Order: sequence, then C-alpha cells, then structure tokens
Amino acid sequence: MIWKKYSAKHILIIISAIGAVIFSFSVFSIIKNNGVSVAEIKASVDGRGPAPTPKPVAHIATPKAVKAIYMTSWVAGTPKWRAQLVDFIKKTEINSLVIDVKDYTGTVSFDTQSPRIKDEGSEEVRVSDMREFLAELHAAGIYVIARITVFQDPYYAKRHLSIAVQTKNGALWKDRKGISYLDPGAKEFWDYIIEIARASEKAGFDELNFDYIRFPSDGNMSDIAFPVSGAEAKNKSAVLDKFFSYLHKELREGPNALSTPISADVFGMVTSNFDDLNIGQLLEPIASHFDFVAPMVYPSHYPPTFQGFKNPAAHPYEVVLFAMEKGVGRLQAPTSTPTKLRPWLQDFDLGTDYGVAEVRAQIKATYDAGLTSWMIWDASNKYTQNAFEAE
Repeated sequence: MIWKKYSAKHILIIISAIGAVIFSFSVFSIIKNNGVSVAEIKASVDGRGPAPTPKPVAHIATPKAVKAIYMTSWVAGTPKWRAQLVDFIKKTEINSLVIDVKDYTGTVSFDTQSPRIKDEGSEEVRVSDMREFLAELHAAGIYVIARITVFQDPYYAKRHLSIAVQTKNGALWKDRKGISYLDPGAKEFWDYIIEIARASEKAGFDELNFDYIRFPSDGNMSDIAFPVSGAEAKNKSAVLDKFFSYLHKELREGPNALSTPISADVFGMVTSNFDDLNIGQLLEPIASHFDFVAPMVYPSHYPPTFQGFKNPAAHPYEVVLFAMEKGVGRLQAPTSTPTKLRPWLQDFDLGTDYGVAEVRAQIKATYDAGLTSWMIWDASNKYTQNAFEAE
C-alpha cells in the first residue's frame, strides 16, 4: 500500500492539510452565500461563539427619479437576451428594472428556498441564477423591482377552489382569456403572497411591486361569486383595503419589518375616477398603504371619446398629462404626497404605432405634471431604445 511509504507523522500532516483545505472551502462557501465573516465562523467552530447568523442581503436605495423598464421572467432566464437589455440600461437614462417574480400564470419564477412555496408546488424556475443576476444588476447600480401579480392566479385558484372566484354553481370562474382569480378576501392567500414577497426581498430585490390587486372585471360578471368575501364583495374597495392594510402591517411594520419599499399597480383611470371602477381600486386609500403607486396610464387603454379624443392612443401627451395632473391634485392632501405617483407608460403599438415621439411625449407629460419617475411597459420587451436619453 502507498501508505507504507510514509511514517505516522507524515500521515497526520497530510490529514491536517486536507482538513485545512476543507475548512477553507467551507469558509469561502459560507462567506459567498451569506456574508458571514471569517472570525464568526472560526469562533463558532472553536466553540468560542454562537453559530454565525446569515446577514441580510444588500439592497440599492430607491433612486430619487426611478426610470424603469419591464423584463419578463423568460427574458431574465435567457442570458443573451437579458444581457442586451442590461447593456441598453447601462447606456441610457434607465436606472431601474422590473422583473416578473409571479406573472399571470401564478407560477413563481425562481428558487425561493421557501418551504411554504415549495409545498404549494408553484415554482417554475425560469431564472435559475436569479440571485447572481440581481447581484450583477446591483454591481451596475441598477435598482431592481419584483413584480408580483396577486389575485390573478390560475395555478393557485385551481388547487384551492374553495377560496377562488367561482361561478354561481360553484365552478371555477374564468375571464375572457381563460384566467382564474382568487377571492380578494381570502386571508390564507394573503399570507401566501406575503411569503413570496419576503422570499423576493431575501433574494435581493430592492422593491416589491404588486399587480392585479383588484377584483376581476373582464368576463361574465353576471355569473360570478365570491365564496370568501360573500356579501362584503358589494363594497369591493373595503375588502381590498383590508388586504392592503394587512400587507403593509406584515411587510412594513413590527420587529420583522422590511426596509424594502412596496408599490401598487392600479388602473390608469383610478387617478381621475372617484368611484372604484367596480374593481375596488380607489387612489387615496391605496396611497395610504403603499410607498409608491403606479397608475397604468397607457393612452391606448382609455375608451374612445375620453376627454373628447376619438382615439386616445393618438394623443399620448394629452392623456398622460390629464391623468397624472388629476392624480397629483388628489394626493396634495396633508396625509399623502404626489411623489408617491410613478406612472406606467406604454412602448407598444395599440390604437396607433408607438415610436420615439410617442414615448417621449408620455415622459414629457409626466414631468409637466410635476413628477420625476416613470416605468415603461412592453410585454415583448422590445423597447424603442432611441426614445431614451443616452447616459
């Protein structure tokens, strides 16, 4: 045997050396993954201190003026495509990126390391290196927002029919696109959303953005039932206000409060309408629970004859200016602030073609309304890059 060539002393030296290598590798792994210091690890191993506690992930502070584009989880999981968008961000005024964590399918796009989410089976890991990607974005000074669709969730609805929006005969209700929703009054589901939000913050996202925080609207509304909300669904805004309050309490208050801002996506007409649009969204109550509110003021989504325009999509400046000035005026109250407003603007063709002029017109309207932040939406992630100022 080869060991016969070495004395016992030599063998001990070799074993010690191997042990040192293993220890060093372990230290490196722990430091890389958790940010724990070498001193903490050594003290723990030597019995001179407690087991090291993983340190919270570093976050980038919210820019004074957020200028963001949206990225689907599929693009985030495609290295070549996402690299092209990141390069675009680096070369322009864009400083922030919104990434899908949970989209209209109800599936979660990365490994959350959460037993609760894994038990649900809702992970579809499209971005296998999410944490590394977020670190790369942070290194480039890019603020990253997690987009979490809430009550639009066909995956969870199918598995939990008892708390899903139903037809009057108890079947699963679907909108015109065949997508199902959860009853907004279902606290069990609220806790699930909070778990996804916390997992996203822990992975490195700098802000938690909640979309589809509303009652459904596009479907057979004469054959719809809310098994949890019941009669309370007659006052949809009150049901949602309970959810918003709970969300804020669980994420932004108490000993386990996150420093990460939370934001809400709302219908564009929420800024100018004083009713809840039959979906439960009212501007002032929502603003009281969130750090930022993002009205989706896409000109193409306003009805014909809105403000006298036969085709609102052909008037991007006028529509966005009207919508955001209304919102600013309503949040001038002492209990709020207009700076919470951060509109979603469109960079997609609908109603008319959108190019450099149309995108810049919306941005100018945002500035002229007294605001500084905006986010750009294109579901295909093919942006009009010349519409943005060079860095």
